[in-house]
Amino acid sequence: MNTKIKGSIFVIIIAFIAWYFLLKQSDYTITFEAKTATGTVFQGIEDWAAVKSKSNAENYTVIETRNFDFIKQELKKGDEHLIYTWSLSSVSDSTTKIVVGVKDLNHSWYNRITVPFSATPFREKQIARVKDFKSGLDEHLKTFKVRIDGEGESTPAYIAYISLSSVMQEKAQTMIANDAVITGYLFRNNIKIIGKPFVEVTHWNKDKETLQFNYCFPIPQDAKFIANPKVKFKTITPEKGLKATYFGNFRTSDRAWFALLDYAKKENIELDSKVLENYLANPFNGGNELEWETKVTIPFATN
Repeated sequence: MNTKIKGSIFVIIIAFIAWYFLLKQSDYTITFEAKTATGTVFQGIEDWAAVKSKSNAENYTVIETRNFDFIKQELKKGDEHLIYTWSLSSVSDSTTKIVVGVKDLNHSWYNRITVPFSATPFREKQIARVKDFKSGLDEHLKTFKVRIDGEGESTPAYIAYISLSSVMQEKAQTMIANDAVITGYLFRNNIKIIGKPFVEVTHWNKDKETLQFNYCFPIPQDAKFIANPKVKFKTITPEKGLKATYFGNFRTSDRAWFALLDYAKKENIELDSKVLENYLANPFNGGNELEWETKVTIPFATN
């Protein structure tokens, strides 16, 4: 082997060592896939960490989030002080690749030396934690189904509605808590409901995971409006966009939103921050939640 080749190999080795010990962000990395959209995994990570924190088993603090595809967390438990980075990428509109990087702020160099060569307690504990998360995610994925229906148009309607706001995870609870406000108004004023209820999300703040939305009931065009501080009437015009059908509990109907976001990203389609959901089943009747059908439309972005 000539001197030039030896020199090149030496430089490569030094560069690798410098990257591995000084630049590489994690001590250990775990990669797996889930048969769902990136946003569903994202919220699953948040919910899993919240459950762990509430049970006082582990205390996770969110340091950074981005676009439903990145979460950086800090974990402090006893003498453990770890940083978790979850990077999510869409393989398709129904599959997400998850890369979990773990860095131990107290024993980083030791872990980097030992992890590649033996099943250390650090490595085994990280594998167990990620398996615990994945097990919970897999169980959640059994509770709903999403079908991408492609491009289409929402249904026009004349509606009575009330304006509400909530975090994404509490949309359904907020609707239920205010259901008597609008249905009571319609009943007292003898206004007939002539279609299935729906939600018109007027603004979706993806960074803060908050919603401003109208809870709506279709009514006759000639319905007389009786002044009310909360209930309003208006016409919903049809909007073109991407459509999906969601089967499952309305609490997690945003799983269809995430599937549409991944589909739109793959197809280079720009979507609005609005969402329309039309609920075709009545949850108060009970039954198999996987048969509860919701039609979802996210309109195309307008310049």
